Amino acid sequence: MGSRRKRLTDARIRSLRPEKSRYEAWDTEPGFGLRIAPTGRKSFIYLYRFEGTPRRMTLGVYPRMSLADAREAVANAVKRLGKGADPGAEKIAARKALRDAESFAELAYEWVERWAKPKRKTWKEAQRQLEVDAIPAWGKRKAKSITRRDVIQLVEGIMDRGSPVMANRTLSLIKQVFKFGVQRDIIDASPAAVVDKPAKEERRDRVLSEDEIRSFWFGLDQAAMSEDVRIALKLCLVTAQRRAEVAGLSHSEIDGDWWTLPKERSKNGKPHRTYLSQLAKRLTKGASGQDYAFPSRSSDGPIQPQTLIHALAKNRDKFDIPLFTVHDLRRTAATRMAEIGVPRFDIAKVLNHTDQEVTAIYDHYAYDAEKKRALLKWGRRLQDILDGKKSEKCSKDQLSRG
Repeated sequence: MGSRRKRLTDARIRSLRPEKSRYEAWDTEPGFGLRIAPTGRKSFIYLYRFEGTPRRMTLGVYPRMSLADAREAVANAVKRLGKGADPGAEKIAARKALRDAESFAELAYEWVERWAKPKRKTWKEAQRQLEVDAIPAWGKRKAKSITRRDVIQLVEGIMDRGSPVMANRTLSLIKQVFKFGVQRDIIDASPAAVVDKPAKEERRDRVLSEDEIRSFWFGLDQAAMSEDVRIALKLCLVTAQRRAEVAGLSHSEIDGDWWTLPKERSKNGKPHRTYLSQLAKRLTKGASGQDYAFPSRSSDGPIQPQTLIHALAKNRDKFDIPLFTVHDLRRTAATRMAEIGVPRFDIAKVLNHTDQEVTAIYDHYAYDAEKKRALLKWGRRLQDILDGKKSEKCSKDQLSRG
């Protein structure tokens, strides 16, 4: 610090040339200077004493750090010294904390393990969705470094490839991951908190007509998918159960004419019994698995629910009917049951919808008789549709046959 001082300016800094050995150029502000390396690298430095010991603090590299920012950093360091703190040690600790901070991938998988797995039966699907876009884009980046603009660009990119619903679902998951990070003091704030859904979602009311049901059913025979996936899709229509429940079907869950879904796999956390019509039983007997009815080719478990969605998406041309989804098959079954005279309450029991009435707390009746009658009627009507028989108004005789 013994060399002559002269105020640092951008013009002076640009004029400084590298020499064979490193040297410093000092500002009129005590301790503030610029170190010039033989490579030409120019770094702002600040020399000070803390508890009687000389310290050196590197502020940043010029021009990435501007001269004005460097002066502000010196002013902040002087303030910290005035409060009895060592600004250099604090900066080193902050850098170490940043190096040790969790990446987005680490935060996402921690959310899966500590939050999603214990609370969501669909945690595997949530993890898979994160692995499609968010983790590939940000996986190695520190979670703290991700900005609101990063979030917006990610979801807009999903929108641009024609996947508005996926954009909404991905944003929802990202928000949950960052909220988890805030709650665990891993990040200070969520960059996704005020980002709105990029797409408006209309409530779906797609119900397949009788002609479309036939096109779907027989079009599956021409579709490029495994026989197990074919059967699982048909079973969604026949039983009116959720795709995740059908995909994960185990032969041990079937006892005679009944399929009992354990509470661990049920959306509402309660066991659910589904009557198997003759058509449903023929389908389950055609499944290839010894344990899981529809075993995965890539793991020891069953096929994933997303497999059914992808199979439909890849074979749209085989059905030659307007766009429909796997969930539309469940809606179609429920609607057609209503058309043949099945009471709405019984349909709700078939669908395993949660009853919000206060009396439901005390009602432990299983409604097996009602579900059996409903699914028998639907099985017969579906077989008639597949056989090309025209729809008829539900008569008293038809109702009595249940």
